[in-house]
Amino acid sequence: MDFKKEYKQWYLPKNIPTLIDIPVINFVSVTGKGNPNDGNGEYQKAVGLLYAISYTIKMSKKGNEVPDGYFDYVVPPLEGLWWVENGSDSQSKSEYNWTSMIRLPEFVNEKVFEWACREVAKKKKIETDKAVFFPFKEGLSVQCMHIGAFDDEPKTFAQMDAFLSKNHLIKDLKVSWHHHEIYLSDPKKVDISKMKTVLRIPVKNQCITIESQLNHNRITTNHN
Repeated sequence: MDFKKEYKQWYLPKNIPTLIDIPVINFVSVTGKGNPNDGNGEYQKAVGLLYAISYTIKMSKKGNEVPDGYFDYVVPPLEGLWWVENGSDSQSKSEYNWTSMIRLPEFVNEKVFEWACREVAKKKKIETDKAVFFPFKEGLSVQCMHIGAFDDEPKTFAQMDAFLSKNHLIKDLKVSWHHHEIYLSDPKKVDISKMKTVLRIPVKNQCITIESQLNHNRITTNHN
């Protein structure tokens, strides 16, 4: 099972913005803050923990604790939710907040997840306290394939902003993250100019939002 091939509409979009609705998907996640490029930083440790748990679950087929409903699969790509405190436009990577995560196959429930954490702590001597079983309902989003360096992402986000404006959509400010990234390329193996990253922004329909506000105003006026 390769999730990227099975769900191409989520993992292999075109490099033009499109609207998509994402259902609940279970992840293993770690939340933190700091520059993702810091080799000894919190982000790199989080990524190592995510992969340790993910591969422990994948290789459970060779042990005595094979989960019910197990199927063999390719470990899905690393993903991340990104934001800056108080909606700041700060470009300092040390100010980045993130939730780093890897999708879990459907047979993984909280019991299987907790077992995998115990195995990682026992066999790999890695603390797993920060790892979370994370059912994530992303909902309505605009996504686009970004090709190139991470630092060039603003160009793709500008295209996505134009798509939002054209289609009467606005960013969903109720959610805690600013955008979502899915990493399809290994920077150590792929030329930076050819790296592929799926970018997503949570959105809502502007017309519905305006109608909701009008209804709220009518109710408030009537009560007064």
